[in-house]
Amino acid sequence: MYPEILHAQQVILLFQERGVKNIVISPGSRNAPLTIGFSENDFFNCYSIVDERCAAHVALGIAQQLQEPVAVLCTSGSALLNYYPAVAEAFYSEIPLIVLSADRPPHKIDIGDGQTIRQQHVYANHILYDTQLEIIKSIDDKEGIATNERLINKAINTSISQHGPVHINIPFEEPLYNRVEAPSLQVKVIDLLKDESSAIPDSFIAQWKMAKRKLVILATLNPTVFNKEDLDVLTSDPSVLVMSEVSSNVVHEKVIWGIDTLIAPLEKEDEQIRDLQPDLVITIGGMIVSKKIKQYLRRFETKVHYHVGKRRAYDTFFKLAGHIKVKPQKWIHQLPSVYVESDYQKRWLQHFHTYLVKREDYFVQMPWSDFKVFELVFPSLPDGIVLQLGNSSTIRYAQLFQMNATHTVFSNRGTSGIDGSTSTAIGAAMAIDQPVVFITGDLSFFYDSNALWNNYIPKNFKIILINNSGGGIFRILPGHKNTKEFDTYFETEHQLTAQHLCKMHGVNYESISEESAFAKASKKLFSNNDQPQLLELFTPRKINDTVLLDYFKFLK
Repeated sequence: MYPEILHAQQVILLFQERGVKNIVISPGSRNAPLTIGFSENDFFNCYSIVDERCAAHVALGIAQQLQEPVAVLCTSGSALLNYYPAVAEAFYSEIPLIVLSADRPPHKIDIGDGQTIRQQHVYANHILYDTQLEIIKSIDDKEGIATNERLINKAINTSISQHGPVHINIPFEEPLYNRVEAPSLQVKVIDLLKDESSAIPDSFIAQWKMAKRKLVILATLNPTVFNKEDLDVLTSDPSVLVMSEVSSNVVHEKVIWGIDTLIAPLEKEDEQIRDLQPDLVITIGGMIVSKKIKQYLRRFETKVHYHVGKRRAYDTFFKLAGHIKVKPQKWIHQLPSVYVESDYQKRWLQHFHTYLVKREDYFVQMPWSDFKVFELVFPSLPDGIVLQLGNSSTIRYAQLFQMNATHTVFSNRGTSGIDGSTSTAIGAAMAIDQPVVFITGDLSFFYDSNALWNNYIPKNFKIILINNSGGGIFRILPGHKNTKEFDTYFETEHQLTAQHLCKMHGVNYESISEESAFAKASKKLFSNNDQPQLLELFTPRKINDTVLLDYFKFLK
């Protein structure tokens, strides 16, 4: 069955022709024509998620894994405003997301009708393309039909080619629920233009040949960007030092995976850390997590910075010289094979390995805390999982540990917000057959607690929740602690647990509050795949900052 409304048929038919098959639907009435069309067509995978903020993040998680556009559909009014956090995340993380918002006809905006707002251009600052379709009342409206065809094609093409969110606002007049057996029109696909990659500029080649200290920073990357051979070639140059972040999905013996572990012990030693200063900085991937590397490269005034790859280039260090829009793998194999005498890589790898050996003594004496939990959790994770990391403290602690090479790691680092992390992880789990493990902090989890209101959570989905009774990251930041003001307005102290949420949503719940109980609880977590599992680990609220800061002091 198809909706009777012609421009709704256009959306359905073009999405099918273009292979946009995953549709996350937020229930409503104004969007009924599209809900009918998608849900009654076996081509589409439709999911019903009531909470719009969760729904959009679920769609984001699906698109993150499939690397193809996923649509999220809502009714008119404030519904599409609740999509905004996920739209912003898709914009900065460069994930293809298509927002379909139903609306009232233009002449009914701002006349006092209910559930009506100004929906056009509502995402103006964080959208790659937005448009509003024409209302088609007759098959004879050839101009309107052609216009909509062009607009829908352009939206899909933009989301695919530019890797990000687009918005199609679609006005509908009642009646909304009428159906027809077959579509009343045909649609035409307008193909993507071929993307021409730019060449590596001569100015970059000249600087690369001359530089004796080249720093390559690998930030958020999809798992298949580099293989071992690529990294062998890159690190064979002694003047090249490669640093990777946890979400780079890169593990290699000559890559420094613990940026903060390397920099923190030196950051106040001006002479020593100045010795790390590169002649040339190359960034590859998305947003950089490490605040320390950003501060360092700004403080010592990076000389020249290039960004490689098709991801958006940011002038993070205020010295961006150019954006080389070639695939990073291709870039590596096009680098000039000129030997530059340098001990830059060797010296800093030695520093890093010295810290890794030394820190083992600290781990032995480290008390039960957030840091201790992460030290225990990462080695306990099974091979072959997709690891989703929450924001704030979780991703930063993860930066201190080497990732398992069989894992693929994801995190919402576009806007770095705590909203929607659980929903995104669940969306990812819905999209793939691999087991997904989500590690999160308490504020992020409770903020997105409606994520569990989802009928599609796979039975093998796992959540590891570190509950330190507040926003523990604020204890690490400068400021007066242990005051009523701090506890209430910054750390937001609480006594919540996930137990009753899990019971309500059919998630198996376990909790521990001491190191001796971890091994048994971890084994149980990963052996039970009959229903989603949540393991809550309670840590002391007031010592986590001291344990972490003492770690960096210990390495000096």
